Amino acid sequence: MEEKNENQNLPTDFFSEKDAKKNKGLKMRVTSALEKRKEKAERDDILYAPLKEEPKDETAPLHKGSIDMWFLLWTLLLLCFGVVMSYSASAFYAQDMYDSSMHFFWRYIIFTLVAAVIAVFFVIYARPWFWKAFGIAAYAGSVVLLIIVRIAGHEGGGAERWIDLGFITIQPSEIAKMAVVMVLALYLSKYEKEVNSTHKFGGSFKHGFFVPMIIIGILCGLVALQPHLSGLIIIGMIGVAVMFLGGTRLRWLIALVGIIGVAGIIFISFFGYTMERIEIWLHIEEMDPLGQAWQTLQGLYAIGSGGFFGLGLGSSRQKYGYVSQPQNDFIFTIICEELGFVGAFALMFLFVLLIWRGIKIGQNAPDKFCALTVWGLTFKIALQVLMNIAVVTNSMPNTGISLPFFSAGGTSQILQIFEIGIILSISRFSSIKK
Repeated sequence: MEEKNENQNLPTDFFSEKDAKKNKGLKMRVTSALEKRKEKAERDDILYAPLKEEPKDETAPLHKGSIDMWFLLWTLLLLCFGVVMSYSASAFYAQDMYDSSMHFFWRYIIFTLVAAVIAVFFVIYARPWFWKAFGIAAYAGSVVLLIIVRIAGHEGGGAERWIDLGFITIQPSEIAKMAVVMVLALYLSKYEKEVNSTHKFGGSFKHGFFVPMIIIGILCGLVALQPHLSGLIIIGMIGVAVMFLGGTRLRWLIALVGIIGVAGIIFISFFGYTMERIEIWLHIEEMDPLGQAWQTLQGLYAIGSGGFFGLGLGSSRQKYGYVSQPQNDFIFTIICEELGFVGAFALMFLFVLLIWRGIKIGQNAPDKFCALTVWGLTFKIALQVLMNIAVVTNSMPNTGISLPFFSAGGTSQILQIFEIGIILSISRFSSIKK
């Protein structure tokens, strides 16, 4: 029988199943060599190498297919629902302020189409490695913009949160929400072994807690200076969620939540307007219904008057100067008034379907970075929906949180659709054949 040269570079399928049992030692060496190749490919990360195509590793081929059609469908239904309600809720206010009842309708259409065109380009051409580089750029860009907004920001509601470019105002905190997801996903996937390590100070503490806390803290600190309570809460909660999904140990997460809680108390104590909003929330019945409690009470009246089937599309009474800027944060109250419980349930059901599909896309993602990115962006949608509904139903203090796909807003609308594009882009790739 001819002897086999153990130094020969053997492919993985050289031995049949029967021969493999007789040559376990040799096959183990072959497997080990393949694992080393895979580890080398992982080390050639975008952080340390020039932009290039992913290594074509035959041991874990990347399968490219079509986008997730269900996720796209739920998104399109929400956008159609959103454009109808945006016009219905804003027509009177737009006529009064801009002499055109279609003002916010056309803004919604234009921003949506611009964002969709940009997103489609990346859905078609972007590969998973690209989003790693993009996440780093988005984080750096958000830090720079948050610094600029402190120097030359546009003030509104007693806070400097916007950069006015004339044709659009940019809100850097919206970019920061997306950036914190992607950079944490990149870092936690890069140091996955260290995050899950039992070694505290060189492993789980440093990589699972300390560095992620710095990543979150830089953005939260800059957002707090605006001041922007809702942005601070959302960035902090998104960060904790991505860390949890990334494998950070529970005790470190509890410590981080404690730090965020203490920082929140200091923030509330330092900025008086936040304490005032908490007082309104806790003692709404004692507040002046024509002053401090006006917006909250009018929103509750709108929700209550809708009943089960609503007053009918376009038939809201509260949008005629009662609910402040009904096309924005309080648009859910107008939906409840015009479409009733049925309309509110339909809205929440569509969001549940979208979020559920986002979770499924993350489960089939090609690597941990992609999975964490998809789950983080999906969690962001879920969190903003829950917080917006909590605010308008007076279940939490009024913090000015937009309702995704419905509330008027240039930066938030464009970024929301672009984030949908990121998820759809990742949905095209999988480690398993579709």
